[in-house]
Amino acid sequence: MQEMNLLNLFSGINTKDVLQYLPDAVFVVEEATGKILWANNRAEMIFETSKDELTQLNFDDVVVQGMNLAEQSSYKDVAVIGGAVVNSREFFIELSANLLENQYFITIRDVTEMTNILTKAEKTGRLNKDKNLMLTKLSSEFKSPVQSILGFSQALNDGLGGEINDKQRKYVRIINKNATELLYFMDKFFEFAQVESQLYQQHMQLFDITDLVQSVVRENEVVIATKKLNVTTDFEGLAERLVYSDENALKIILQNIIEISIKLTEIGNINIQLFNPTLEDVVNVGINPIKNATETSYLLIRISDNGIGLQENDVEGIFEPYTQLDRANKKNLVRSISLGSAKELVKALNGAIWLQTEVMKGTVFNVIIPIENGAVQQDE
Repeated sequence: MQEMNLLNLFSGINTKDVLQYLPDAVFVVEEATGKILWANNRAEMIFETSKDELTQLNFDDVVVQGMNLAEQSSYKDVAVIGGAVVNSREFFIELSANLLENQYFITIRDVTEMTNILTKAEKTGRLNKDKNLMLTKLSSEFKSPVQSILGFSQALNDGLGGEINDKQRKYVRIINKNATELLYFMDKFFEFAQVESQLYQQHMQLFDITDLVQSVVRENEVVIATKKLNVTTDFEGLAERLVYSDENALKIILQNIIEISIKLTEIGNINIQLFNPTLEDVVNVGINPIKNATETSYLLIRISDNGIGLQENDVEGIFEPYTQLDRANKKNLVRSISLGSAKELVKALNGAIWLQTEVMKGTVFNVIIPIENGAVQQDE
């Protein structure tokens, strides 16, 4: 079988014929004068001017500071963004240029739509950040009335305001219960707002990760004892218990996940396992390992329970609180806010978080983070 010779295949094709029908506008411009010497069909369409008319113009007539942009692109060998005005219509362009024999060969594409999308996204992101900044700063103003309701209702229930009858006591308990739930929701909501607004300041240090895990478990002792759950820890897979990370961020991550595991488990066990994952596991979850990373450069935290598990529709968007706003289930929203905070903090630590779940069999939460000083600095 005779091999195809690509040079022979294209030897009969006129270069200008090819350039005529490229999807990008193409100009040939004289370096010294900026005069347009030639333009293709796409240039005619984008600039709404015939090729004959274009060749009567200078490149600066069709692209704002066009020759400067061409020089920048050619010198740096990169595409540059610029602007053009045609019949009072302003639009953005991406321009690439190469200088050959005192002539610029320039390609242009209209990126107005893409630029508008990016500008809108940037504006929306800035507004969201400002909104969350305001919410975080006003969090105490929002929570103070609820804390007052909680305190006074508890005082009434304890008889500090005088004797109340059984019917009144029932109502006071309902008020106290709802105020407690509202305050918990607000704590989680403002926690998420602070993390998302990037107000949270990292504090990297060496600390004992096993001490941190045990302290979080102790903080949940009351509800664990009330539900008669068995919480176990397994640190045998850890090479070193001292890790370099943000202790407070990890505490929030652990607290939020453990709270959810407790709520999903009415009877049974919760196991918290810490070990060093293989580098293959690190890569498989989308983390790019640092240069010279070893098997002890990363930590995997696995929190598993044998609770009720999650339905498939509950898992969808579970780390994205905004996707839960159109759902009626309040538990889903609070859960997503807690996991949204955990996800943002894990992301800030250059890690990954995910879960596996099966209805009536349980849920497994996984977190991988770098735990060496160089690892964190490199990824940043």
